[in-house]
Amino acid sequence: MEREVLAVVLPPCGGGRRVWVDGHDAGRARRSADVAELLRRAGIDPARMTDTGTVEWRGGGPQSWR
Repeated sequence: MEREVLAVVLPPCGGGRRVWVDGHDAGRARRSADVAELLRRAGIDPARMTDTGTVEWRGGGPQSWR
C-alpha cells in the first residue's frame, strides 16, 4: 500500500521550483515532468501530482514555471 506523503512544490524561482517531500528537499524541478520524477523517487504515484491531498502547489499549479 502506498503511504500518504505530503509534497510541497514551492513557487517558481531562479528557473525552477523546489520540491519538498515529507519535510525533506527532494530537488529542483524545471518542468512538471521533473516533479513527477521526484515524486516517483519518493514512492508517490506521479499520477497523484494534481491531487491536492498529496501535493500542495504554491505560487501556481503545474503549468506555472515563471
